[in-house]
Amino acid sequence: MNESSAQPPYSSRLGRSPRLEAGMAVGLATAVPAFAATFRGPRSRFWARMTATGVTLGGLSLVVNPRLRRVKIGFPEVVIGAVSAAVLYATFKLGDRFAREFVPGGASQIDEIYSLRELAPRSETATRLVTVIGPAEELFWRGLVQEALMRHYGRWPGAALASAAYAAVHLTTGNFTLMGAAGVAGAHWSVLYAAGVPLGALVVSHCLWDVWIFLVQPTGEVTVLARA
Repeated sequence: MNESSAQPPYSSRLGRSPRLEAGMAVGLATAVPAFAATFRGPRSRFWARMTATGVTLGGLSLVVNPRLRRVKIGFPEVVIGAVSAAVLYATFKLGDRFAREFVPGGASQIDEIYSLRELAPRSETATRLVTVIGPAEELFWRGLVQEALMRHYGRWPGAALASAAYAAVHLTTGNFTLMGAAGVAGAHWSVLYAAGVPLGALVVSHCLWDVWIFLVQPTGEVTVLARA
């Protein structure tokens, strides 16, 4: 792993890549039913399905885009990732208040999301988030989907389309608040990637943010829902 952290690891200046575009098409066609099955299937198996989705989409990304196998995570990426996660958490603190007060059903939808953390031991959930789910989402949504879109449409249009795709796939969850949250988080990481932040830093950001906001310090008071 020797990619330089000073420059974007993957550049839209490389031009279109039919290989990446085909991989993206296959990945998105897989992601939609996979997310639907993950969030709408039996709740007791949620984390197993989420992990399987991560393995599938992350594995596809590594096969289609060999550059992803050289992603570096060193001290600079950890620092950048930690700052990014902190900024995103602060954004979600504000968003939590807004959703609970102004979005119809927002409070119950937020509680529904947080209730997923009661489905498995916290240590197991954290391990899944850090070792598979978080890294796989960055490999797929930034390293494959956004990379293909930036090469095809340009850096910032591609980033906008990737962010929209990340939010849109969460329509399958039936949770409007979750879709909005995904849109905000996706835009955050997509903008950073388009601006040249190394993918390794975004992996760190995604993992830290997932664990902190979901398992350590939720953005607001959470009402634990009964398990289904």
